Amino acid sequence: MLASMSLLLDSFWRALAYCLHRRVIAWSLFPLLVMALLSWALGYFFWADAVLKVQSLLDGVGWLHNVWVWMQSHGVGYASEVVASILVVLGATPVLIVLVLMLVGLIMAPVLTALVAEKRFPELEKKHGGSTVASLMWSLGSTAIALVALIVTLPLWVFPPLMLAVTPLIWGWLTYRVMAFDALAEHASKDERRSLFMRHRMSLILMGVICGYLGMAPGVVWVSGLLFLAAFWILIPIAIWIYALVFAFSALWFAHFCLGALAQLRAQAGPDEQSPQVPFAPGVAPEAFAHGGGAL
Repeated sequence: MLASMSLLLDSFWRALAYCLHRRVIAWSLFPLLVMALLSWALGYFFWADAVLKVQSLLDGVGWLHNVWVWMQSHGVGYASEVVASILVVLGATPVLIVLVLMLVGLIMAPVLTALVAEKRFPELEKKHGGSTVASLMWSLGSTAIALVALIVTLPLWVFPPLMLAVTPLIWGWLTYRVMAFDALAEHASKDERRSLFMRHRMSLILMGVICGYLGMAPGVVWVSGLLFLAAFWILIPIAIWIYALVFAFSALWFAHFCLGALAQLRAQAGPDEQSPQVPFAPGVAPEAFAHGGGAL
């Protein structure tokens, strides 16, 4: 356990240092470009209708209607629109997070894992235990489970303390599943991957949860009330870039941890995997056993 925690902390600091690498910074801009275009398209085609529908739902709630009337009597006539806009953003946030995570898993994670392997583990043998198709299916399956869990826990979002506890756990579990698989896909065999998942499960889950909480940081920018509405097109790209950097850090952290754990696993199991050498009796030539033809 102590060795696993030591590896976790070591890989954490290494991942932070790698985030300053120019290749990492450059790759972090790719999801930003794609997600900025997607956010613009969704906002252009669906923003007004989505806000109106949510606002009509809010106006239909009896006690909320009384709140809006009271606020209008005090000169705040756009309160329901502001709340509806914030709810639309909060509803769209999980979709954007999933898309960013998939982009990182499918595009950035392999590149960043290759960077870590090139710099730290050039001698580590590649056993190709996970193909691109397997990685895609693993990511899609894990994402589907996470989305189901997210939908099931939506009622908890009305209680902020529960939302702050449950949502990062879901994203953390998803991050752990996707990042760990991609980090080991090229270098580890299937048996090695299963062994590492079992041996370091708690550390991997902890890493995923921490990354899940880090992934919530841009949400502070997104739900900044009236400032968010006034600077929508500025804050959205900034938040998405922060998400991209967070997920790039996550990919680097899992790459350093998983490849380091794989190197340790092979170093420990190396002698045991070699074929045992049977000593020959004195005076007996080894060639006599070359084809199993020696007689005692």
